[in-house]
Amino acid sequence: MARLIVYKYIVPEYERHNDLEFRRSNEVAEWIKSGVFIKKLFSYEYTEYYSSNLTTQKSQFVLAAALWLLSSGEAILKDRYGRSEKITLWLLCKKACRELYDLLAYSSLLNRINKLVSELARMPVKSRPASVDLGLSPVYLRSDLVPGLQCGGSVGHIAGVLNNLDNFCAPPLFLSTDRIPTVRDDISLHIINPENRYWGFQELPELNFNEKCFAQACKILDHETALSFIYQRYSLYNFTGARLAARYKLPFVLEYNGSEVWIARNWGQILKYEDLAIRIERYNTEAADVIVVVSKPLLLQLTSAGVDEAKILVNPNGVNPESYSPEISGEPVREKYGLHGKQVVGFIGTFGKWHGAERLTEAMAALVRNYPEFRNRIRLMLVGDGDMVPLVRKIIAENGIEDICLLTGLVPQAEGPSHLAACDVLVSPHVPNPDGTPFFGSPTKLFEYMAMGKGVVASELDQIAEVLSHNHTAWLVKPGDPESLMLGIKTLLDDPALSVRLGKAARAEVLAKYTWKHHTGRIIEKIREVTGNSR
Repeated sequence: MARLIVYKYIVPEYERHNDLEFRRSNEVAEWIKSGVFIKKLFSYEYTEYYSSNLTTQKSQFVLAAALWLLSSGEAILKDRYGRSEKITLWLLCKKACRELYDLLAYSSLLNRINKLVSELARMPVKSRPASVDLGLSPVYLRSDLVPGLQCGGSVGHIAGVLNNLDNFCAPPLFLSTDRIPTVRDDISLHIINPENRYWGFQELPELNFNEKCFAQACKILDHETALSFIYQRYSLYNFTGARLAARYKLPFVLEYNGSEVWIARNWGQILKYEDLAIRIERYNTEAADVIVVVSKPLLLQLTSAGVDEAKILVNPNGVNPESYSPEISGEPVREKYGLHGKQVVGFIGTFGKWHGAERLTEAMAALVRNYPEFRNRIRLMLVGDGDMVPLVRKIIAENGIEDICLLTGLVPQAEGPSHLAACDVLVSPHVPNPDGTPFFGSPTKLFEYMAMGKGVVASELDQIAEVLSHNHTAWLVKPGDPESLMLGIKTLLDDPALSVRLGKAARAEVLAKYTWKHHTGRIIEKIREVTGNSR
């Protein structure tokens, strides 16, 4: 009888015995929805859910009950802090009572948040100083309730800005719901803990966090004698940064990576409180003195909604060229996975619906089907994990290409460069938006690939096609088209000299324009411009 280990963001470092079955939590959720769950009742001798933080785990009662019903023996909840809870009837009763209490209280929460947003929207925004003293510390606020992030584009972006702010102003204060890998240890970090409420309900923890986040932030900032500006990486339903800027009469800089309402509609499920989410997004963009977006489509999206273009900065993502460099050795990774003597095609990412990992897998299947001689000489290395992994695995199995495909799972952010260094060709197979609107992303993987000095095959899609030049810094292909992608990959595999030439030119382009220092410097210049400060 097998033992089941369920995880969401972090795969536990357990010894891989044959009787261990690892499943993502969304797979177990699909079992429940599809009815497969009934067939699996009590079919495991042991079940475990491994999370980043037991306190802030969503759907606590449902997950605990599911694990309990799947196990004929022990069922355990664990987290990365070493905490564990044995699932018993008593524990299930406690979690059920907590969710019942929250059910009775949620209407009061919604009324408070709706009222607060309305009051804030009516307040005059321009009560802040006309200039900013960059000799004082800025505040960087990360309010996202996604715990335990170990890698990904958001990790790179947060660390990239934080690690470079003191090149242009005083060292920042970092207010966050969690530690972020690769952020410098000497940056002052203050953890803001969410309340253990409403985790069994869709979107309510994010709404509830506004009150807790603001109160804890004020306790921290009240002890600071003077600050320069508030910078917030926008997250769903959160308006803490705007409130802090108003309270302390500081300029407010909003990092806006896309509408959470659009993202939910097109890549997830429609928000339960969508009207409130729209109002909160509008309040944030109206309250901001500077809005940092990563692409022109986002600028157009905001200006079409009436946002003043003068306060918007289009600022593509970047990379740390010391961490991502041709000098990084890929030999340990090649040794680990038995890749010596192979041409390796690489992808790194969180397997989002916009990343195109499934198109890449189809392209590799087509490559070995149409050109059988490639089968023994190539490998596809997919680094990361995410929602599209089950589909990728299905495509691999259906096409019988298990022998050429390697899925590493999540690797820590600091280990990403060595995995990219183990590759010969790197692929950015992003796909168009499903509703036909312009692709608004600025993929961090794109700049990481360029910095590695490797040959890059990429989708000729909006900003990607602006950053890269075909046959100069990359080989561009038709977005979302596996055949075009296949031919692009084949071109670089067949011509290593071309791949080297493209990689060198891409590295030079990154050093000239797309480091995180360039990115952060442009933010500071925009703040100076908007506030009229020349210092």
